Parts: sequence; C-alpha cells; structure tokens
Amino acid sequence: MQVHHLGQKTSLLHHFLSEIRDITIQDDRMRFRRNIERIGEVLSMELSSTLPYSAKTITTPLGQKKTYTLTDEIIVCSILRAGLNLHQGILNYFDRADSSFVSAYRKHTTDQDFEIKVQYMATQDFTDKILILADPMLATGRSLLAAYKALRSQGKPKEIHILSVIGAQPGIDFLERNFPKDTHLWIADIDPELNEKGYIVPGLGDAGDLAYGQKL
Repeated sequence: MQVHHLGQKTSLLHHFLSEIRDITIQDDRMRFRRNIERIGEVLSMELSSTLPYSAKTITTPLGQKKTYTLTDEIIVCSILRAGLNLHQGILNYFDRADSSFVSAYRKHTTDQDFEIKVQYMATQDFTDKILILADPMLATGRSLLAAYKALRSQGKPKEIHILSVIGAQPGIDFLERNFPKDTHLWIADIDPELNEKGYIVPGLGDAGDLAYGQKL
C-alpha cells in the first residue's frame, strides 16, 4: 500500500487538524464538521493529481482552449456515521462521483474487546471504476477492512484510494497486510499508537460523537 502522509509538510491543513483536536474548540460541532469537510477537500485535491485524465478542447467566448477532464468514473463510499462530513468534502471536489454507504460499527464483547458489524450497505457496481473509501479515523483498520470485504461482492475496482483524517500507525500496518498492494492511503496526520480500547492516541476522541452527539 502506498501511504501519502500530507501532514509531513506544513500547510493550512495543520490549522484544520489543530482545531478538530483541541478540546477547547472541538465542542463547536459546526466548526468540527466543517473542518472535517475541509480536510476532505485537501485530501481530494492531492488525490486528484494522480488520476488519469484525457485532453479536450473547449470553446470560450473569445476562442478555444485545450484542457483536461477525468477519464474514469468515481464512486465515493463512506463508513457511517462519522464518514459523512469527510464524504461531503470529497464530493465538493469530485462532484460527478456516485456515492455508496456502509454501516460498520464496533460491537463490544467486553470493555476492551469488540468485533466489527456491517448492518447496512447501499452501493453501485464498482467494476473498473475508482473507489474512494472515506473513514475519518483509521484506528485499528478493522472497520475499513470489514467495509471492503462487504463491497467486494459489487465488483473489482480499477483503483482503491482510502481517505482518512487521522490514523494510528498500527492500523495503517494492518491495512498494508490486508488490502491489495496497489491501494493508496491519503491521510492528513498519523499518530503513533492505540490505547487499550483501540482509540487513537493522542487522536481527538470519537469523531461521530463530536460531529453529531453521543450515541446510546
């Protein structure tokens, strides 16, 4: 898997990341959701530079101009519910993309152990299309793998790109062992570890709860 760690260079991306991490700011739900969306836009722009394009000539009011347009169809698939804001940020740039959704959540067997359950899926045929998987928090990587396994019945994508806001190195290592070798991971920042409950440290907490409120 090829990892594109955008946080390695200084940019406005770090401003958005600092606000979603900062406990004195992140309780502002509207700002939190918008910052996740903006990070999705930054990731999408970086991703877009690697996609295939075809040349075309357009007519302006004053003449003609050679330009480029995306060649392949794109499907954006987010993992509910935390992935919705990231999904919107991606759609802001890939505005002609189709959308798919997978519900993957942690079902705890003990305080520390859990399994991933996929209860809902609404998808298209991925055959020969570019699949963008959106999950803001890449913790253990098990939710992304469960979603990918569920999606495999819908065809084989031409390319797979995973977009995440914050990931833990152990989760990234897990994806590298379990996803196809030509998968691309586009990630804003990488943290070193997980705690005993499988949460990213230092991370930011529960992205779904911060965006939409605590769940039962």
